[in-house]
Amino acid sequence: MKNIQLIGIVGAGQMGRGIAQFAAQTGFQVILFDAFKNSLDFGHNFIKTQLDKGAEKGKWSADDAKAAFGKISVTLEMSDLKNCDLVVEAATEKKDLKLDIFKKLDEIVKDGAILASNTSSISITEIAAVTKRPQVVAGMHFMNPVPVMKLVEGIRGLETSDETFNTVAAVSEKMGKTFVRAQDYPGFAVNRILMPMINEAVYALYEGVASAKDIDTAMKLGTNQPMGPLELADFIGLDTCLAIMNVLHDGLADTKYRPCPLLRQYVAAGRYGRKNGKGFHIYESK
Repeated sequence: MKNIQLIGIVGAGQMGRGIAQFAAQTGFQVILFDAFKNSLDFGHNFIKTQLDKGAEKGKWSADDAKAAFGKISVTLEMSDLKNCDLVVEAATEKKDLKLDIFKKLDEIVKDGAILASNTSSISITEIAAVTKRPQVVAGMHFMNPVPVMKLVEGIRGLETSDETFNTVAAVSEKMGKTFVRAQDYPGFAVNRILMPMINEAVYALYEGVASAKDIDTAMKLGTNQPMGPLELADFIGLDTCLAIMNVLHDGLADTKYRPCPLLRQYVAAGRYGRKNGKGFHIYESK
């Protein structure tokens, strides 16, 4: 297996900053990159706030929080990722954007370094094919929120080597995560199961089966889920849910994966969920 010490993160949004925080807390040096200064500054400050809150609550010591934050450097230049042993892309779930990022990373990052994507649905084989190093490209699908959720879904592309896959598994486990292995099919394992459930809940709302509140209450109390499916969709982001359903529908060519028209309508109206305060439920701005 490869020796991973320096991890680069592409994207300082919700997933990227979570991965950066947890990697630093588990002993890795981290470089967090984002092309937008506002996003980078917000993400970096958010990490510090979360580490300080954790220390105040006794989850870890103030010294541990300070040490973890000290392991994270930030940059607006992708070229600063050149010496990383592993780079995890955590950009928006848009295929063209991810392909462009991997083309650039392939030119920038040192030979032999692993390039991983946090994608929740897009083909790792297709992502790897735009690089000259498909054998060292893999999927590392962290769950949200990263510091809380215990799972990393590993996805093996067609050309991913055993050494690469074993290394991303070892890195995940060093972070204290449970690593599950999935093949490179649309939606992988988690979203192949989760997103159709969410989509069916949207259909139930669309068809007037029950209100959004009652659908969520029924699923929480009837199936012991911590969140109802519509609340979870709001948490993930309705735009992201729609993007994943489109990948499933296009990739598997089965009408059972057709995104609900109501989901499309909400996204078209700009109702994305918690991220902007309005989805299937209304959220107070903080």
